[in-house]
Amino acid sequence: MATVLRLLPLPAWDFNDSDALGVGMFSKGHILGTDYNGVDQLSAIIHGTRISMAVAIVSVLFAMLIGGALGILAAYARGFIDAVITMYFNVTLSIPTLILVLAMVAIFASPDPFNPGYTIPRILVLIIAITFVAIPILGRLVRATAMSWAGREFILVAESIGVKRRQILWQHILPNVLPAMLSISFLSAGVVIVVEGGLSILGAGATPGSSWGSLLARNRSDIALTPHTTFIPVVAISLTVMALNYFGDYTRTLIDSRESRI
Repeated sequence: MATVLRLLPLPAWDFNDSDALGVGMFSKGHILGTDYNGVDQLSAIIHGTRISMAVAIVSVLFAMLIGGALGILAAYARGFIDAVITMYFNVTLSIPTLILVLAMVAIFASPDPFNPGYTIPRILVLIIAITFVAIPILGRLVRATAMSWAGREFILVAESIGVKRRQILWQHILPNVLPAMLSISFLSAGVVIVVEGGLSILGAGATPGSSWGSLLARNRSDIALTPHTTFIPVVAISLTVMALNYFGDYTRTLIDSRESRI
């Protein structure tokens, strides 16, 4: 049975299976070829999808939850609370993003000097670092959107008749800000995938070979001999980012048409 599967243009079921070194695309048993370690590239791309998408989705989700909450709170509370949150956003954004992420990965993903046998998983550190960097960026966008809604007539009417602030936030501002947050999240996920790829090239990404970016970083030295091993991850990243941008633009169009009716 195993012999039959290898004759078909299907990916190797085992990601670590290495039976052919440096095979080109559309070869028997390896439709996208292999690298010089014998890793089937279709299997590698499928395997890398989990890591790349997990980093993007989890990072953006936590950044939207924390940054969105801070942005809405700053937009509605105003005054001292707005000043403190805005200062936090500005201070964090003043630090170069790449340097900040590289520093966090280098510090927290390194072995603990007091416990050399313990190491924080690289992907966890990467998610935390990207989330920390994305919070002020997304928070500022949400704050601007929330401020536009906080000044609407129905909000002023609700305040004038004595509706509690918590109720206004949950029933009036948050439901109107959520669609914009969804649009931003699609665009942000695409940016995170590109950032992870850039960090992988600099040696600060996920475990080598486990994501699209790390596949690109691992195989870039063989581009002259096996160009498909570099081309395939680039295509996967490009198509995914374009798809996310399309969904973000489409969501933005729906939001604009909805707001025009309110």
